Amino acid sequence: MLVRHVEHSEAALLVGDSEHPEWRDLATGLEGRSTECVGFTVEQGPEALQALVEALPSARTQAARSALALDDPAMIIYTSGTTGSPKGVLLSHGNLESNARTIASYLEIQPNDRTLCVLPFYFSYGNSVLHSHLWSGASIVLEDNLAFPQVTLRKLQDERITGFPGVPSTFAMLLRCRLEEFDLSSLRYLTQAGGHMPSAMVERLRQSIPHAKLFVMYGQTEATARISYLPPERLGDKLGSVGRPIDGVRVEVRDGSTVVPSGEVGEICVSGPNVMLGYWRNPEATRRALDDGWLRTGDLGYVDDEGFLYLTGRAVEMIKVGAFRVSPLEVEEVLATMDGIADAAVVGVADEMLGQVVKAIVVPEDGRALDVMAIKEHCRRNLASYKVPKFVEVTAALPRTSSGKVQRFKLIGESLAHGS
Repeated sequence: MLVRHVEHSEAALLVGDSEHPEWRDLATGLEGRSTECVGFTVEQGPEALQALVEALPSARTQAARSALALDDPAMIIYTSGTTGSPKGVLLSHGNLESNARTIASYLEIQPNDRTLCVLPFYFSYGNSVLHSHLWSGASIVLEDNLAFPQVTLRKLQDERITGFPGVPSTFAMLLRCRLEEFDLSSLRYLTQAGGHMPSAMVERLRQSIPHAKLFVMYGQTEATARISYLPPERLGDKLGSVGRPIDGVRVEVRDGSTVVPSGEVGEICVSGPNVMLGYWRNPEATRRALDDGWLRTGDLGYVDDEGFLYLTGRAVEMIKVGAFRVSPLEVEEVLATMDGIADAAVVGVADEMLGQVVKAIVVPEDGRALDVMAIKEHCRRNLASYKVPKFVEVTAALPRTSSGKVQRFKLIGESLAHGS
């Protein structure tokens, strides 16, 4: 995948840790290509890396040192691949500056803040954490992964961390631990983005770490990360909302080109200094996504009378059960309230009579046995009949991207392969 991204981006230079286990294969895969690969070791330090890059004769490296404007291209971030076809999002220096400044402002990030980051910087959410802290002069403590949640909690305690960003799966793993065994008193705030987090999990997180402000946020790579956020003081009365647009950003909910009234579901469209330049080397996809300066997100949702935004799903993920439309998020919300379920995803699978029916894939909490019939009965008590999963599959883990988002296309593919 990385070789394909390097080639697609037309990168002139690739610099990496020569001791990384994947470096040799990556450099070998790019042999004979136009990309120059330069390896170094972390022990050499940043000064050695800077001297090494400055010594390269590449004309493009020299050109990169010239003066830049805010609307000049700064970065290509590849989308997470939840649909199976990642695209290169071209962001400008102005995109990055406006998003970093705004995020740092509403989180009130100060130079003495210390954030523990388990998110990859090559995805939008982690990238926004990096830039907002660079903007503020704050510190970032790196954690390679969340394979051992207790280690992460110990680092939150020992490093006296003040901020912690995560995706829903991040917090789901932490909530399985005995949080009361760790001193998390230094935590000032938590941020959640990177996909929908069920309201039940939001409440559990608030109750488990009550002194830390929880910011529920919404964004897209095509919007340089952030579109909206819900102030922590409104969590109680706006549970389930992703808040209002960040400063300088406009949000409209549309049916085609028509803005729909509050309370009515439509496609979320965004305008502002955070909207991407386009997709790298993909003019057709750019034309579909950008409409007269507005980004068509492909997300469905509605705004209430106070302008707070609520998500109902992705247009491409809506399940068509006969004449009805089912949002996977609504069913997942109900599944999240059932004891014994640690994680869940919902997809549509083919059905000869109805076109599609609902299938739930659930992950049990450690050591718990799940009863499929009990899961269906729980859904019947809380959902309309056509929204109740016809199939329920219990699995050890859901397929996720590196940024923690569920890869629904894999679940659909596996369901078809299994004949569900």
